[in-house]
Amino acid sequence: MSDLCDEYGMHPTPLYRWRRDLFENVPALFERSNGSREGKLEKTVDALREKLARKDEVLSELMEEHVKLENGLGEI
Repeated sequence: MSDLCDEYGMHPTPLYRWRRDLFENVPALFERSNGSREGKLEKTVDALREKLARKDEVLSELMEEHVKLENGLGEI
């Protein structure tokens, strides 16, 4: 790949990123399409909801630790 980048005067980072994106999305190219765009959108929404829930959990844990640290500093 580096030879191709040298030949065409490209930086290798975008090429590797494009290759990664292609490999990650290849299964979607071969899925049977039954016209159910809503199904794919629903999966995306569900994944984003899970990600948001995890973010909320992490923020909650961080805030709890922050409050504990603030309380601990006030007692010194």
